[in-house]
Amino acid sequence: MSQSLTEVYLHIVFSTKHREKIIHEDIENELYDYIGGICRTLKCNPVRIGGEQDHIHILCMLSKNIAIAKLVEEVKKSSSKWIKGKNQKYNKFYWQDGYGGFSVHVSQVDEISQYILNQKEHHKRFNYQQEFLAILKKLNVEYNPKYIWD
Repeated sequence: MSQSLTEVYLHIVFSTKHREKIIHEDIENELYDYIGGICRTLKCNPVRIGGEQDHIHILCMLSKNIAIAKLVEEVKKSSSKWIKGKNQKYNKFYWQDGYGGFSVHVSQVDEISQYILNQKEHHKRFNYQQEFLAILKKLNVEYNPKYIWD
């Protein structure tokens, strides 16, 4: 085959440092748009971006030319720098060190997109830590509880 063809959907989840509730409503949509721009620049077209005050979900198509770790590194680095420059109250904004990155079958893209869209409603019942552990359990992802939270 003379060309490389891929269609890989990815659900990325990570929190603010120490799950600090710092992503306020006055900045969240602009932040999500900015992160969407980073994804597009890296040819990882976003499907849905959303979250809550202490974490973010990104559903995107992974480019054939970038590793997941590099995508997340660029999103975190650029968005952190951007948000710190928006307002003095964000001077101490940081993302957590780690992340979750999960493959999404094409048949589940709409379901995951809706899940991300409904984060505010979802988090009336569950906090970020409960949500993340539920995702890991549902996908049978092994992890060491000693290192999961920063």
